[in-house]
Amino acid sequence: MTLPLLPPEPPALVRPVIVAPAPRQTSFGAVSGRLGAGTVRIVVKVGLTTKADMPVSGTSFRVQVALPPRDVTIRVIAYDGLGNRAAASVSPVFGLPRAGYPAAIIGEEDPVLARRLRALALGYPGTAAVFVQDLRSGRGAAWNARARFQAASTLKLGIAIEVLRVLHGPPRPGTRLASLFWRMLVYSDNQAANDLEVWLGGSMSAGAARVNTTLQALRLRDTHMSGTFIVGTSSTRPIPLRVERQPSYYSLGRYTTAWDLARLHRFVHRASAGRGVLLRLPGNFTPADARYLLFVLAHVRDPGKIDRYIGTRPDVAVLHKAGWIVHARHDSGLVFWNRGAYVVVVMTWNDSGAGASSDVLAGQVALAALRRFAATTSARFAGRPLRS
Repeated sequence: MTLPLLPPEPPALVRPVIVAPAPRQTSFGAVSGRLGAGTVRIVVKVGLTTKADMPVSGTSFRVQVALPPRDVTIRVIAYDGLGNRAAASVSPVFGLPRAGYPAAIIGEEDPVLARRLRALALGYPGTAAVFVQDLRSGRGAAWNARARFQAASTLKLGIAIEVLRVLHGPPRPGTRLASLFWRMLVYSDNQAANDLEVWLGGSMSAGAARVNTTLQALRLRDTHMSGTFIVGTSSTRPIPLRVERQPSYYSLGRYTTAWDLARLHRFVHRASAGRGVLLRLPGNFTPADARYLLFVLAHVRDPGKIDRYIGTRPDVAVLHKAGWIVHARHDSGLVFWNRGAYVVVVMTWNDSGAGASSDVLAGQVALAALRRFAATTSARFAGRPLRS
């Protein structure tokens, strides 16, 4: 008796490969990767929530999903025609709104916001500088934005950029370099910053010199790094960049301006999408490096400044780096919300000592900017003229 031949079993479905986003990076919601042969459908989940369920053909996929402004796990589940499944996941990924994706902009002063920020800055009991700009429309305002302030820890962002510029990819998790990088930015650890300068140049002064060379290449002319941390064309009015009042100190050592810090954060934002001057520097700075740097800034443990009044909103993410010494307190960074993104820098100096009033000013400026940009964004969507 001859037994009938059984049909061969189909090959097991190969797990999908998630190419983007990568772990320990920010993402604007684009999920892409490769699929095994025989895949006919994929499901994309963010945490436990299904964000996409779609048929596919071929061996690659790309889908846009909405991500919340926090660390998430993204899971891609592939199915074949018989219902067999295979899955892959990536985490942690810090979600950013699609509306915050970098866009080409031309700076334009918003007179309403300018008057509000001027009043806030002049109400500070000392010397203040402010710069804010909507990163979708280009509209913004500034006050005293070219005055030089002692930089304190704000220029640790410059050290971070230089470290990533000379590395081939972000530091590997679990290494001493990764620990120093995280501690320098998230906890503003001065010793970690000093150690990274030594790693860069063999000494703190040589490492600082390397950072300065890169800052000058970025044309940040009013910014200078010292060695040791103590343990387009438009017919509209451009955002004014002036010195209204210079803080009363001899500006040698580590100094910067609100304008330079704003540009530094904007450079990182644009680089995360594969654009801008950071990617044209000699070395190895890549879009993945920018997304990793933004991921680290999203975890900074320094509340009560830019995020003071807006940080409790569920649709807001504040990616920032502050700095403070006895007489100076600053905060600078990127704010993402469900309709876009903006850069905000607030710098203060008080001869009697800078304290809580500096943090309150930072919070007031960030809130005023969000309210104004929310109003002007709504007006643009509705086709109404902006009130000036």
